[in-house]
Amino acid sequence: MANSAALLHSLLPSTASTPRLRHRASPAPPAGLFCRRRPTFPAGPMATAAVADASAPPGLNEGIAGLYDESSGLWESIWGEHMHHGFYDAGQAADMSDHRRAQIRMVEEALAFAAVPDDPANKPKMIVDVGCGIGGSSRYLANKYGAQCRGITLSPVQAERGNALAAAQGLSDKASFQVADALDQPFPDGQFDLVWSMESGEHMPNKKKFVGELARVAAPGAPIIIVTWCHRNLALSEDSLKPDELNLLKKICDAYYLPDWCSPNDYVKIAESLSLEDIKTADWSENVAPFWPAVIQSALTWKGFTSLLRSGWKTIKGALVMPLMIQGYKKGLIKFTIITCRKPQTAIEGEETPIASPA
Repeated sequence: MANSAALLHSLLPSTASTPRLRHRASPAPPAGLFCRRRPTFPAGPMATAAVADASAPPGLNEGIAGLYDESSGLWESIWGEHMHHGFYDAGQAADMSDHRRAQIRMVEEALAFAAVPDDPANKPKMIVDVGCGIGGSSRYLANKYGAQCRGITLSPVQAERGNALAAAQGLSDKASFQVADALDQPFPDGQFDLVWSMESGEHMPNKKKFVGELARVAAPGAPIIIVTWCHRNLALSEDSLKPDELNLLKKICDAYYLPDWCSPNDYVKIAESLSLEDIKTADWSENVAPFWPAVIQSALTWKGFTSLLRSGWKTIKGALVMPLMIQGYKKGLIKFTIITCRKPQTAIEGEETPIASPA
């Protein structure tokens, strides 16, 4: 067992030479630990490519679906039903027993940041979970608010598992999951009074269309919560990231099925362009710092090691990229960001505003 762990440790780039993770990236959940190689997409001025009205590069959606079809069971067996980072007090040392509680705390911190009401009269009654994984957030929110939750994912395996877990937890009447594209959601305008996206925005090739769809399905006055990986904001004197930064992100993109990234400021500009209100952002990089080292640590356990070997060399290559996430956080390049806003109470021009009823 010790020799097996040592073998895996020898495969991972040394973290001893890189000071202990101060900033860590969002797990397109388990993207780092259990990924398949994806088609290489061109790197360029990332904000421009990601924000522009562009379609998904060939093979992107299929690659994302395949990644999570393959990896979700492994992630669940080690980390549980929440396929996202945990939230920790900045500078806190955490042991493995803390991490699942920290994932729940991430959900609660996001709700608090967005000032989502929980009083009976105003609490959410219809929620959409965009990029739902196996539905951990949806089922938690359904329980918390007594709400109807609809989750969408590109992965048939995730949708099936989410529905199975909802049935096992007695929530089939409240939480359901289906395969759908976040950029073309199968819901009418104004259906949801809480729109939730926990660590899926990084997979979206067109951030403007992504946020536009979140706004379209939101009811008037509904909060929209996006928790995602971003690159740093550009300085006024910059029109692009530095070449070494672009190169680092490209390596991460090639391993994790990610299109070009954008900055928190890019999200703010998109939200403003859509006439969304109460726009706020925060950098939670310090608060997720313990998570990536914990994912690497889990890979060094007997269970993690044997699971990686069963998954094959492509998955191990994904594990090899995890230290690059740590490097990106340390350099201040990668920012774990929350963006919240609200749909106006009055209709956005050209959009109907039906009032959805729980169904």
